[in-house]
Amino acid sequence: MRIDIITVLPEMIEGALNCSILKRAQDKGLVEFGLHNLRDYGIGKHRRVDDYPFGGEAGMVMQIEPIDNAIAHLKSQRDYDEVIFTSPDGEKFIQSTANQLSLMKNIIILCGHYKGIDFRIREHLITREISIGDFVLTGGELAAAMIADAVVRVIPGAIGDEQSALSDSFQDNLLAPPVYTRPAEYKGWRVPDILLSGHERKIDEWRIEQSISRTKKLRPDLLEDK
Repeated sequence: MRIDIITVLPEMIEGALNCSILKRAQDKGLVEFGLHNLRDYGIGKHRRVDDYPFGGEAGMVMQIEPIDNAIAHLKSQRDYDEVIFTSPDGEKFIQSTANQLSLMKNIIILCGHYKGIDFRIREHLITREISIGDFVLTGGELAAAMIADAVVRVIPGAIGDEQSALSDSFQDNLLAPPVYTRPAEYKGWRVPDILLSGHERKIDEWRIEQSISRTKKLRPDLLEDK
């Protein structure tokens, strides 16, 4: 899989893509990242990528020409399954979205910045808009890094124990059950006896019950979708 990210702040993402699971996935040849500085496609000697909005609204808007040129350059090298724009008013990013994107071969993620992007980009160049939540960030870089992390970790082989990813929260619209490790007792706080019993079937049943219980308490909205 290849993920190309277009941004005005590549240094904001570079560290996140080159450590932990994402770094190991690259080393295994499972994923390839391309970071592209939008200013390389900027206008004039100052490589400008933004301008004042028509109509007099406050703030600066990312221009269409540099973004069009950047996307066109990438598309001249390979075909892309999706051209994604990170936007607070896009579709909500959930685990099933990450699972879906992980099956694709090539995707582009465009990071917004400033007041936003010329809307014609969204009308003609973008195939999918994704939001990581109902809030506004300075730019889309952190959102792009989060999307990349969530997508790559479910690619088979990215995590040593693939069952670990399959048992994460939200994979089946349920929150994950509680997990514990040694010592079995600390300051009088004990690990549930069932987990120490060695009875695999009963442990599995306990985990399912705990997942349902925690979801009902903390995220009942997830159960409405089941």
